[in-house]
Amino acid sequence: MQIDQLPDSRRAILETLKQLGSLTIARLATELRLTGEAVRQQLLQLRREGWVEPSKTERSRIGRPATTYRLTIAGDHLFPKLYDTLLVALVDAAARELGPEVTLRLYSRLADEAVERLEPATRSLPIEKRVEALKNFYANDDPYMSVEQRADGFELVERNCPFYNVAMKRPGICDVTVGALSRLAGARVVRGKTFQNGDGCCSFRVFANEPVDAEKLKLTSEPQTSA
Repeated sequence: MQIDQLPDSRRAILETLKQLGSLTIARLATELRLTGEAVRQQLLQLRREGWVEPSKTERSRIGRPATTYRLTIAGDHLFPKLYDTLLVALVDAAARELGPEVTLRLYSRLADEAVERLEPATRSLPIEKRVEALKNFYANDDPYMSVEQRADGFELVERNCPFYNVAMKRPGICDVTVGALSRLAGARVVRGKTFQNGDGCCSFRVFANEPVDAEKLKLTSEPQTSA
């Protein structure tokens, strides 16, 4: 969700907290020209949604201490971020400064980490069970990854690429997934459908009768051939 998708009243509170930091209900009411009760009700809903939290108690000379409110980490993430832009810039900088071979080694390290995470739970399984387990490649119990049976093996279909923005600009990052899936499945894997081609998903064909030696399989920068 993004900040502009929230109702105006709640968005105004979040934007004020973003601009001014932790504030009391009274200060928010003054800034937004609302009643204290109206602000209190909106804050209650924002707390339920996980966007704000009480931060500290501000002591005044008279009366009871006043609680201040601030954005949670989740609330701060409602505002625009440039993580994808930063990652693309880092990938490009590595290629320029260190050369393509070093960049490939970095990609290989990412593939190694993916294999290390999943391999202990899949190494002793028959291939059909291994492929089923690979639905968890991006996230545990990923609801957007499915397995389809094919005459020559299987096809993993991912409809929610977590690296979508980066992959659309630098599709070489997808080689990490292909290489890791092939090592985990113990069989040749190629991409079929791709988000880059406008297919609305990425699919990975697992050729069950074409085993590979995971120890010898190397990540390459060559483009993947569609099945």
